[in-house]
Amino acid sequence: MLKRTIYDEEHEIFRKSVRAWAEKEVFPNSEKWREEGCVSREIWKRAGEEGFLCMYADEKYGGLGLEDFRYDMILIEEIGTREAGFFLGLHNRIAGPYMQHYANDEQRDRYMPGIVSGDTILAIAMTEPGTGSDLAGIKTRAVEMDDHWVLNGSKTYISNGFLAGLVIVAAKTNPDASHEVGLFLVEDGMEGFSRGRNLKKMGLESQDTAELFFDDVKVPKANVLGDPKGGFKTMMLNLAEERLNGAVGFVARAERAFEITMEFIMDRRAFGKPIGTFQNSRFKMASMRTEIDAAQALVDHCVREHLKGELSAEMASEAKLFTSEVEGRVVDECVQLHGGAGYMEEYEISRLYRDARISRIYAGTSEIMREIIGRGLGLDDRKRN
Repeated sequence: MLKRTIYDEEHEIFRKSVRAWAEKEVFPNSEKWREEGCVSREIWKRAGEEGFLCMYADEKYGGLGLEDFRYDMILIEEIGTREAGFFLGLHNRIAGPYMQHYANDEQRDRYMPGIVSGDTILAIAMTEPGTGSDLAGIKTRAVEMDDHWVLNGSKTYISNGFLAGLVIVAAKTNPDASHEVGLFLVEDGMEGFSRGRNLKKMGLESQDTAELFFDDVKVPKANVLGDPKGGFKTMMLNLAEERLNGAVGFVARAERAFEITMEFIMDRRAFGKPIGTFQNSRFKMASMRTEIDAAQALVDHCVREHLKGELSAEMASEAKLFTSEVEGRVVDECVQLHGGAGYMEEYEISRLYRDARISRIYAGTSEIMREIIGRGLGLDDRKRN
């Protein structure tokens, strides 16, 4: 197993506190949340009380002023492996940075206290029924009026979609320019803003994933995040961290699948001996150990680059691509090693298998990751036509 050197002593102290909290407050509720299709609002508030939400926020908002990405890594590694539907990473490191870095002082004063306390859960709405990874193709439209914008359109597959009290919505502000996009802060309760059904998914049953509808929603100009024409660039700047955030979780869940499978194959016996002692099991576990360690080494390298502010879009895409593919291969092999038990809901590996399938799709599909990496190599057909 790879010896990791990315964490310091204070990180490991933090890890112990997160682990103890999760064992007491999170994991005992997982089955209930899966049945309900949503984690509780209370657990978000409890996370806020523990100081686990948007730790980089200024102390005047209740934050810790702590920018170190590794603390959020620990939350993902300790909580996301066993309660994958509790999307702390989305709140903290995908949506939260928009408020931290691009909101003005008045907007931060208004929203950040609730974001840090867990009273205001965040979502970001980019994906539309006919548009996934191609953000330039979104149809949601915002039209400028005297003192507000009028928002019309719909979004789908929005994580935290039911619980969110504040949604960052991407909308075209110029229908004739594909990249003129604004980001609008839409609050729960705004007239014309509604939520559709809680979407039933293959996995991540406790993650509230919703359709969102905007019917002549009047968004005050005070709720525009940055330049109403510059949202596309803003979204691109945050995608590297989003993909790294995902990669951390993918490799951590692969590690979890490996660990529970190791325990299973040493307990389960066939022909008078543990199935883990058969050559097939040894070889499968050896191959998975190698892949997971390679994926972890890549992630830790990317984190070091990110801490220096030097993580490129191409390298983040490599990490997202490789770790999601490794996760998929590992959970599949682990189900096979569990035999019939792996197909049973009562075994954790069954849930890990279902949850892993989305990893190669969200935050940019594997195909889009390959496109980004390939263009970074200079293999861009647009330059050759």
